[in-house]
Amino acid sequence: MRVITGSARGRRLGELKGQETRPTAGKVKEGIFSALQFELEGRRVLDLFAGTGQLGIEALSRGAASCLFVDRRKDAAALVRENLNVCGLTERAQVVCADSMGCLASLRTRFDLIFLDPPYADDVLERSIAHIARFDILAPRGIIVAESPAEKKLPALEPPYGISREYRYGRIKATIYRRDGESEEGNA
Repeated sequence: MRVITGSARGRRLGELKGQETRPTAGKVKEGIFSALQFELEGRRVLDLFAGTGQLGIEALSRGAASCLFVDRRKDAAALVRENLNVCGLTERAQVVCADSMGCLASLRTRFDLIFLDPPYADDVLERSIAHIARFDILAPRGIIVAESPAEKKLPALEPPYGISREYRYGRIKATIYRRDGESEEGNA
């Protein structure tokens, strides 16, 4: 698993042992970042189920301003720190070892881009999407990228959130949610 492009291009990332963490497949990662290529520069990123950190690291490598990596596993958080160090990206990153749902409830900042790639076995993806909307942590014109099995139907959200596009890569689907910008009616 390598960083595709940017300042850390070609750097090899460490992987977690065992089956508990499923890294994003290379073709899925390439597709996601092709869709986002002009929307990364200067963005604040949240990689909520970080695993190896590869999605947030790719965003940082491509010019994102900062990334908060969250994973409940201590070995995953340690590996994200190692991978950030290998890529020379530690100064723009923060790694937190915590439960994702608890972390969402405690965040007091807004993010421009949120990556969600949780374990597929339960409803944690749907709960995460609902929590992000409820706690209002996505900035105006922000983006959520949710990875899921291709057959999984993800929830629609009330405005200002909406599903922008879905991309299918074999048995995997990446769903892009977008938040509308704030109303500018009073600024004329």
